Amino acid sequence: MATWNSRGLRGSGLEDLINATNEYYRRHGLALVQKIPTPITPVRFDKERRRITDAYFEKDSTVDYIGVVQGIPVCFDAKESKTDTFPLRNIHEHQVRFMKDFEAQGGISFIVLHFTMRNDLYYMPMSQLTAFLDRVEEGHPNNVKYMELSDEFFLKPQDGALVPYLKGLELDLQLREDEKQGE
Repeated sequence: MATWNSRGLRGSGLEDLINATNEYYRRHGLALVQKIPTPITPVRFDKERRRITDAYFEKDSTVDYIGVVQGIPVCFDAKESKTDTFPLRNIHEHQVRFMKDFEAQGGISFIVLHFTMRNDLYYMPMSQLTAFLDRVEEGHPNNVKYMELSDEFFLKPQDGALVPYLKGLELDLQLREDEKQGE
């Protein structure tokens, strides 16, 4: 199996890596998570190449991925940043609303963030995303700096899981349980 830094994955986008991870998780009975296509309406079509050449988005999408992990409903979005700062404007209001509604129904929502220059992956729990968004309302910059992130939620590829978000989910669930115990 290829590793994170292998030549075979050079140039692959984050979604390609997540899709490969999802297939690995499915094959091993760990999770069933699928990419949600963004609905488009074709405007122009190249008949010779059998390809859409121009289209527009029909409506706002929700999140990139949705599925179930050992009976737990999950949804998440995949985001990339070329610098050590992630602009929160890259997460749209309708996506945050969907993720909050998903959690209100008993699911778990999160962001998988890839800092491409560092080649680091990060699992951002919904609680952390909400805290970052709340502080923007208080006048803080509309971004998250790499240095502000919790070391424990950085993901390291393992076995066939190139983006091992199940490790982040496991920690997220444990922290939620600890929080409930502390109430």
